[in-house]
This record gives sequence, structure tokens and C-alpha cells, in this order.
Amino acid sequence: MKNQNQSTNQRKVKTAVIYARYSSENQTEQSIEGQMRVCEEYAKSNNILILNSYIDRAMTGTNDNRPAFQQMMRDSSNGEWDYILVYKFDRFSRNKYETAMHKKTLKDNGVKLKSATEYLPDTPEAIIMESMFEGYAEYYSAELSQKVKRGMNETRIKGNFTGGFLIYGYKVIDKKIHIDEEKAEVVRYIFKQFSLGIYVKDIIKELTSKGILYRGKPFLNNTVYNMLKNEKYAGIYRFGNQVFDNMYPRIVTQDIFDRVRKIIEKNKIGSRSPDVIYLLRNKAKCGYCGKSICAETGTARSGEVKHYYKCLGKKKGSNCCKTTFKKDEIEAIIIDFIVEQLSQEDVIDKIVSTLLECQENQDTNKALIKVLENEKRQSEIALENIVKAVEKGLFTTTTNKRIQELEEKIEELEKALLVEKSKIAFKLSEEDIREYYKGSLELNARMLMNYIVKEIVFFNEEIEIHFNTPTKSPDESQGFCFLETKYIDYIMRMFV
Repeated sequence: MKNQNQSTNQRKVKTAVIYARYSSENQTEQSIEGQMRVCEEYAKSNNILILNSYIDRAMTGTNDNRPAFQQMMRDSSNGEWDYILVYKFDRFSRNKYETAMHKKTLKDNGVKLKSATEYLPDTPEAIIMESMFEGYAEYYSAELSQKVKRGMNETRIKGNFTGGFLIYGYKVIDKKIHIDEEKAEVVRYIFKQFSLGIYVKDIIKELTSKGILYRGKPFLNNTVYNMLKNEKYAGIYRFGNQVFDNMYPRIVTQDIFDRVRKIIEKNKIGSRSPDVIYLLRNKAKCGYCGKSICAETGTARSGEVKHYYKCLGKKKGSNCCKTTFKKDEIEAIIIDFIVEQLSQEDVIDKIVSTLLECQENQDTNKALIKVLENEKRQSEIALENIVKAVEKGLFTTTTNKRIQELEEKIEELEKALLVEKSKIAFKLSEEDIREYYKGSLELNARMLMNYIVKEIVFFNEEIEIHFNTPTKSPDESQGFCFLETKYIDYIMRMFV
């Protein structure tokens, strides 16, 4: 009897893993240790057995591109634990859309996400509270990112170094970038030699013979080419659409830099016109020899340039019997077939139904709107109180700065509210979606090829099109149907 009770008690013990994360290199292991300690204390007081821990260091929570996080999500399918325990929900993610997706995966795997510091009751109201936590986390991340970007831009305007990798030939003194004259002479030598027509490999050979190395090793071809293309050596630093000429002191003259740029442009490998797009590139395969079908260009006696697809095996001299075929004709045949399949009524009905469902699910944005509206209201109250104090004569540099901060914050909150409200304010009818879908199919031929088609096998008399997911039911000889929701995801990427 005693053994049976012990077995029953053992089955009642819940199991969990801990996930901990910090996002900044400025933080230390103490951040992880603190998260782990709080989670362990929570587990102990709630009779939860910790089996493992997953830790991501200096990894942002605004996306899920985190090694330990991805491994944890994969391991959740093993059925070995009941909970993922985090210090706060924002450690799991600061992106509410990715959070929803991963929670769905965890739910399917029988795993629940728990916070050691944010209590959620086991009631329907918990859904709203959890949504608010996620909304706050994403808003905080976006606001912090905006502040950081604004601060970095001010640093660039002042001509100060913003951190990160400093290119060869420069050094930083008191936050300002200065020329490292010894290395700068090497940079000038490289530019001058290349402008005179000396090959990069010969420039590197000469530098190596003189004992001039790059980080203790001979210069690499790519290193030198990247130097030759870098505008910073001409005193220009670009960030987004902005141009700064007060950060990097000029090492080479504009005349030499322009000459080098012209040589590089002229010597670019491959003379294919960027206007010619081969839709079947990396998708086509020869059905006879198994080699890839590659792009081919020829010039007729009249001087007209013609474009083809040709078997790579045959091109390299094998005895493959696959004939060459014209680019435009074969692409038109394949696109017409795919469009025809995706235009069948049962397919359109499924896509339209899914799009309508996604549109209805956007109502979840209302919780975030409430959070933003509350934040805006609090900021407006704070601003009003300071203005009243100023009217009474309490005007200082601090109050003026605070007024500016609050005005900027209210403006950004208004923008965020407009974005979120626009997501639920306008809804398309079923007829609108259906019409847009039909009209967009042929206009998105390249996307159709990228998302839908896995491989195209060519024979002389027939073509096999292999899709990323089956297009026909095993029991059907005709017709087109969806066997996996994955296929719908491909279409959604094109039209949502």
C-alpha cells in the first residue's frame, strides 16, 4: 500500500525546464543567475521538478533566431516535461505574433508556459492579462529600439564613432575616428597600385613579401576588394538614406577612389543583363542525366540575343540526349499550368476562407490598442501637470526637457495607435479577396515559382513538376486539392 501511494505521489510531481535570456552585451551572467534563482524558488514552492535549462546570452527577444530557444522548442515535442518556466514572459519573446505561434506549438506538445513573477489565474480573464503582458513587452522593445536609434543618429551627426567593427587604416581616440598613418599608407598603396592596373593577387604578393600582413596573416582577395569598394576611405559614411562626411577622415583622394570604382565596375564577373530573369533557375533538372538545367544565352546572325535553358551535362560534353529549349516558351507553359491549378474553384474557396479567418483573428490587436491608449492618456496627464506648473512660474531646464520628452512620446504613441487601428478598421469582403486573388496569380509568377515549386524535371516529350507539398490526392487521377496546411502558408505569403 505504501509503495502504491509513493507511485501516485511521484506521478503528481510536475516537471519543467527553465528558459533564461538577456539581450545586451552590457549585461552579465548575474542577469542569468538572477533569473535562474527566481525560477528555481518558484519551482520549489510549487512542487515542480526542474529537469533542464536553456540559456541564450546577448540575444534579442524581438525574434526567435536564438539557438537555445530553438532547441527548447524542438525538445518540447518529446513529452518529457510539462512547463517552460521563465522569469518574465518577455524573456520568452517580445514579439506577440511569434509568441502566439510558439504557444500553439507548445500547446500541441502538451507544454505550458509559466512566469515565475507574473501571476496568471487559471480563469478566462488570464487570456486578456497574458495578452497585455505580451503587448507591453513588444511596445517596450519597440520604444527602446527607437530611443537607441535616435541616440545613435545623434552620435553620427556629431561625428563620433558608434562602435562595432573599425575598418583597416583607422583608430579611435576619445570617441573620434583618426587615421592610423602606418596602416593608411598601406591602404593608399593598394588603391594606387589597383588604379594603375595591377591585379589584386600581385598586390597581395608584394605586400606579403614586405612583411605587411592583415591581422597576422596575408591579405585575402576579398579583404582587398572590400577595401577598394569602401567609401569610408574617401571620407563618406552612409547609414540608410543619410550621408555623413564628418566621421571618417579621408585616406585616399576622390580622383583615385573614382578611378578604382570604374575599374571594379568594368571588371565585374558575369555580363548577364539584370533585366533577364530566369524563373526556372535552381528549379530545373534533366530527366536523363540528372544534371541541372542552366541558363544559356546565344546571339543570332542578325545580332539578336536569345535566351535558352540547356542541360549542364550536355553543356559539359556528355552524351545526354536532352534538347535545348527556349526560355520564354517553356516558362509560359509552366506558369500557365500552375495558375490553372491554383485557379480551380475548390482551391480558391479554401484560400479565401483562410484569408477571411486571418482577417477576423486581427481583432486580437484590440488589447494592444488599449495598452497604447492608456499609455498615451498617462503621458498626456503628466504633460498637463507640468504645463500647469510652468504657468505658475516653475520653469526650469529640467521641466522644459521633460515637456519635450512627453510631447515626443505622445506623438510616437499616436503613430503606433494609428498603425494598430488601421489593422482592424478596414476589412475586405469575400468578393474583394476572391477578385484580388484571381488577378494576382499571374502577376506573381516569380513568387509562385519560389514558394510553390520544389523541382521541375525535363524530358524531351514531357515535364514533371514537383511541388513543395502534394497537389493531388492519392485517390484522384484528376483535380487539384490541398493535402497540407503548409501549402496554404505559401499562398498566404504571396497575397497577405
